[in-house]
Amino acid sequence: MTRSITLGQYIPGESILHRLNPRLKLLTLVLILIMLFFLETFSGLIAALGLALALYALARVPFSYLLRGLRPILYIALFALIIYFFFTSGGVVLFRVGFITIESEGVEQGLFIVTRLVALVLFSLLVTLTTTPLSLTHGMGFFLKPLRYAGLPTEEVAMIMAVALRFIPTLMEESQRLMRAQLARGADFETGSFFHRARNMVPLVVPLFVSAFRRADELALAMEARGFRIGAKRTRMHRDIITGQDLAALFLVLALIALALTYNL
Repeated sequence: MTRSITLGQYIPGESILHRLNPRLKLLTLVLILIMLFFLETFSGLIAALGLALALYALARVPFSYLLRGLRPILYIALFALIIYFFFTSGGVVLFRVGFITIESEGVEQGLFIVTRLVALVLFSLLVTLTTTPLSLTHGMGFFLKPLRYAGLPTEEVAMIMAVALRFIPTLMEESQRLMRAQLARGADFETGSFFHRARNMVPLVVPLFVSAFRRADELALAMEARGFRIGAKRTRMHRDIITGQDLAALFLVLALIALALTYNL
């Protein structure tokens, strides 16, 4: 089951993207996501998708991970297309049945929004697939540091986010194991109405929560055994150094963003 979900997984590798500083990766991700919201042309979004696919190829991430990463947003994309296709007017009428019409303006806006959504997901997943959870924790903690002056425990917050991201595949695997156990006992999760199938899923909820709390307790004990203390000053085995390669990648991304925004003006 862990192979069927991409969020939270890390694919080991030796590519340039794997070696980049996590702080720079998070910074460039934020800049790229902001750029995607400023792009106003469909050709600009297509170019962004091409850049994402090129980065996936550079990182040597299997194409199957890309498709699995897009699977969770399938229903959101379909819902957005339906809303724009049937409730946005303007342009040439492409389809008409009674009072139901699909016009070119709705089709264009729907495809534009879905393309932007796909680009957002691809760039975000690329960072998690090429960065270890520990490195993500350090990167998020670095950018949250200014909030310490407001009384926010930034390192703990970053740790919580990293642990939550890491345990998403684990909980999905646990739910799949429980489902297989219920199927062996004669449970049926495939037939019947939606509400009937939802009611059959109820026996999975309690053992899944029990398993999640057990894993959380085991993780807390393991962290305490290794000397983790809330608020204590921590050191790192590896120094987080920004190299010339990191700066070159950042300048390249800034140049691409400037080019993209200039093209849209």
